Amino acid sequence: MNKLFRQRFDELEAQAIQVEASKSMHHNEGFGSREYVDDDFFSNWKVKVKDLLSKVCGEESQYFQQFETKETGILYETNYDIFKSLKAIFLAAKEDFEGGYLSSMRALVQAEVFDSELEQANELLNSGYSTAAAVVAGVVLETALRELCEKEGISVARLDKMNADLAKAGVYNKFIQKRITALADIRNSAAHGKPNEFAEDDVIDMIKYVNQFLANYLIS
Repeated sequence: MNKLFRQRFDELEAQAIQVEASKSMHHNEGFGSREYVDDDFFSNWKVKVKDLLSKVCGEESQYFQQFETKETGILYETNYDIFKSLKAIFLAAKEDFEGGYLSSMRALVQAEVFDSELEQANELLNSGYSTAAAVVAGVVLETALRELCEKEGISVARLDKMNADLAKAGVYNKFIQKRITALADIRNSAAHGKPNEFAEDDVIDMIKYVNQFLANYLIS
């Protein structure tokens, strides 16, 4: 996935050069001669960059939000003025992506989400809702495997398939694979309303193990 994003950044940087090469002077009554780029080229590039930023940085990121703000322009700006502002934001995102900073930020955000979900699982468990706690912890585990697959360039699939593929790729060993399979069984039993198939202690261990798994493979 990172290779695809890197390739896309390179492609859109090359396309930005083409957009800039389309620059020409236009005379406007009252404003004199000003520089504009081909509007079709610019619109095409802008849509693609915005889509890339949403996927790589997230719509809550400063990159995406600044891009959205600047793309509307201000009074008397030409589309070339707007293009220059958007290009600067794009190149800043590209530089941070290539430096590995965007991956770090995403990991931090994901870590906060995981912590929040596991806290919820603990609260449910402490309130006597072990079945609901097992479901929540299972969701965190599956999401973690999905994140790990994306990180390792492995196709995202069902939990058991991702678990097998990660073990086969040597990301973790067979013992961990079997442990994750056991935890997935607890999650499935809980999700299908079969609390008699596991004990409260199993859920306690499940939450602890998922937390340790995150620390070992995603958050460290």
